Amino acid sequence: MTLLAIGWYSHVLNAIVLILGGILMLIVLIQRGKGGGLAGAFGGAGGSSPFGSRAADQFVKVTLWLAGVWVLVIMIHVKVVKYDTKEQSGTSITTPNN
Repeated sequence: MTLLAIGWYSHVLNAIVLILGGILMLIVLIQRGKGGGLAGAFGGAGGSSPFGSRAADQFVKVTLWLAGVWVLVIMIHVKVVKYDTKEQSGTSITTPNN
């Protein structure tokens, strides 16, 4: 296998991690916290959510699920990079015994 054929998985997973991280940041900024959230900073009502009263519960659920998917993709990315490094070197990666 060529170097180009092995490394494209890592680039795709890297892009997915960045996209999920950006979406996760936006969702967290939209949520209303103790200080009123980003909506309150732009002149919105400090006591209400910009998407309705029940939207806060949904944003929390979406945030938790998205954070879980983000962590899972990062773990997969670590395994892919470790496998790619092992394939490129032709030897197994070992750690010194102390």
